[in-house]
Amino acid sequence: MSVLTFDRVTMRATAGIVEILKEVTFALETGDFVALVGPSGSGKTSLLRLMNRLAEASSGQIRFEDKDIQQIPVVSLRRQVALVTQESRLLGMSVEAALSYPLQLRNQSAAKIKQSVSLWSERLKIPVDWLDRTAVHLSLGQRQRVAIARALITQPKVLLLDEPTSAQDVGYSEFLLTRLAELTHQNKLAIVMANHQIELVARYANRLWQIDNGRLTRDVPAIDVDWLKLHQQLVRKEQEEQANWT
Repeated sequence: MSVLTFDRVTMRATAGIVEILKEVTFALETGDFVALVGPSGSGKTSLLRLMNRLAEASSGQIRFEDKDIQQIPVVSLRRQVALVTQESRLLGMSVEAALSYPLQLRNQSAAKIKQSVSLWSERLKIPVDWLDRTAVHLSLGQRQRVAIARALITQPKVLLLDEPTSAQDVGYSEFLLTRLAELTHQNKLAIVMANHQIELVARYANRLWQIDNGRLTRDVPAIDVDWLKLHQQLVRKEQEEQANWT
């Protein structure tokens, strides 16, 4: 059974005229590690936001585990479909408090919470001396790392990532994507990741979604993708759009 499906989903801007996403259809399966690619402004972030109801569709149907997401309480849905944005915030909390908070909401014991925080800190290479720091004492890349750990600590069924390696060095980016690829199999997790670093995601994704002007134009196994050609196409598209603005 598909974990998350879109059936001809359209999203319009607030005024209701401009279509941001146009009749998007797909079925996301457990174990998928999807590379979501496309030019800036093509609709990638909007698509991620629709998946856990940070934004709402104008038409079409979205289903999570074969249930209309409109029938699922938002808090319950977001526990299962976790989104990590480019600018995830820690709400003034320390790193330890930020990692503990979602588990406290689930009424887990203090001992279980401490164990989980330690486990996920180790898994994502979050040093012990970060735990008492607040966001103002962390770099963007460090905040991204903590936000991903916070999303994974509750063991969601779908993890949505918006440019998770944009502020990471190459070494940690490779470590992170290796770890995420492992989790798709070990934890029965599906991942959708928007990422401009085509040469990096090509080594880890098992599926490609390409979006252009709000339309999902490709949905294919990663093994069938000419990644070099795709990279060249996206660079050329970005250059053309920049030229149109000058």
